Amino acid sequence: MSSPTPAASGNNKAQKSEGVWAASWRRLKADKVGMVSMAIVAVFLLMVIASASGLLAKNWQKEVGVPNAPPTFMGPAPAEATGVIAQPKGPNVDLSDIDPLAPKYKEWEERASQFKTEEVVKAETLPLGGDRLGRDVLAKVIKGAEVSILVGVLAAVVATIIGTVLGAISGFFGGKIGDFLEWLYNVFTAIPSILLIFAFAVIFGKGVMSVVMILGLAGWPGIYRLIRAEFMKHSVREYVRSAEAIGASRYSRMFKHILPNVSHVALVQLSLHVVSFIKSEVILSYLGLGVGVDQVSWGTMLSESQSELILGYWWQLAAVTALMAVFVTAFALFTDALRDALDPKLRGLE
Repeated sequence: MSSPTPAASGNNKAQKSEGVWAASWRRLKADKVGMVSMAIVAVFLLMVIASASGLLAKNWQKEVGVPNAPPTFMGPAPAEATGVIAQPKGPNVDLSDIDPLAPKYKEWEERASQFKTEEVVKAETLPLGGDRLGRDVLAKVIKGAEVSILVGVLAAVVATIIGTVLGAISGFFGGKIGDFLEWLYNVFTAIPSILLIFAFAVIFGKGVMSVVMILGLAGWPGIYRLIRAEFMKHSVREYVRSAEAIGASRYSRMFKHILPNVSHVALVQLSLHVVSFIKSEVILSYLGLGVGVDQVSWGTMLSESQSELILGYWWQLAAVTALMAVFVTAFALFTDALRDALDPKLRGLE
């Protein structure tokens, strides 16, 4: 029996279909805006990891400068920074006979003046300025990014898991189970989302994990509705019927056959909810219902900057607004690119 010719082998390789994830990654790489946005998001995530591990913003609570120090990269002149004014010299009187420590006074005064000069010059070299307590705004905004982004990602994961599981059960099984879940969905959607969030805030209290649970429990209905519709549509398709015919269990058909084909919907909803929940955390913390007083987030920084702005201290507000705007915009653009890359309809047009 003759072996296949090289041309035939080349044709077999050419006819090999491209995987779903490989095709999605190829389309995502072709989107320049999406790739730049993904790189920006990756930088923020690395910053969050470094902050959580103590490599960045470790001493964000330390008072390193004068209160409300303006942004500067070079630091003020030593004479202006220290505020030490040369005292007029009095008569040169030898007090050694009266006070044995008199010879040491001048030496101690020079050391104290030098120490104060070095400390203040170092403290006031703050690229983004200082807050009302003299803390570095740059360190605060990095630590605040850790809390806000962590809350947004974890809350989105909780909401996506709840919405996907309940949507899969309702869409696949239907019947009384589906009716009960539909009733539960209608109850949650009948209540305005902001009132629902406030109600959960009263129950769970303050703290990072409390905010995660609040937003996760309030954010699953939208994901549930989309996943339920996808499962209802896919459960009657031929590939699912074929799996049923060969003896695949219900849960096997749900999570091994249907779920991979609707995973793009869950992933896109996950990324969309990250942006939404970051904004929600900012609002909750701004209203005093978010993280605790011993922590900092973008929301608490915005709340602090409200009183500072009245006095003309704008740099904390500018810093947190700029970083939040960059991250939210980049994540939104990355979400759009990811949605286009994972859309099955676009795969059929290629």
